[in-house]
Amino acid sequence: MMPRMTLLAVTVLGRDRPGIVAETTAALVGLGNLEDSTMTLLRGSFAMVLLVQTAATRPDVESALAGLASDGRLTVDVREVPPPEPASSVPAAAYVLSVHGADRPGIVSALTAEVAASGGNVTDLTTRLAGDLYVLVAEVQLPTSSDVGELAERIARTAESLGVEASLRPLETDEL
Repeated sequence: MMPRMTLLAVTVLGRDRPGIVAETTAALVGLGNLEDSTMTLLRGSFAMVLLVQTAATRPDVESALAGLASDGRLTVDVREVPPPEPASSVPAAAYVLSVHGADRPGIVSALTAEVAASGGNVTDLTTRLAGDLYVLVAEVQLPTSSDVGELAERIARTAESLGVEASLRPLETDEL
């Protein structure tokens, strides 16, 4: 009988230092397959999420990763990922939302609300503060039935009210 496979989300957060990715993935070798991952530094703090397909139990994975948090500089969390929802039958197209300007509260909330109001979904989002310049880049999926021109106008009006500039354009696909 095949062991039951589980998809686990492993998050690692804390003060950055060399070797975190190597140590985390080394602890997972033999426990399962790393299926997806993202990692970034947020103002000097390390943040990583890994999706691991495994036959190991959640406590076994937590135990294997316990050493990462032993000095108190990192926190590690392991959670089971529920099975995915059935795929939407609504055709979608990929776009990039770009925003830049002076930083202020509410930029992400207001502009992503416009995307959501059009039935769109944010699939990736990055923000950075570079000196006085705030930059947001988001990949979004919009139903092909969306009025993209009207959404772009709403985004521009919202951005203007926030004192930033924004654009919405189709995502360029790379040929592999």
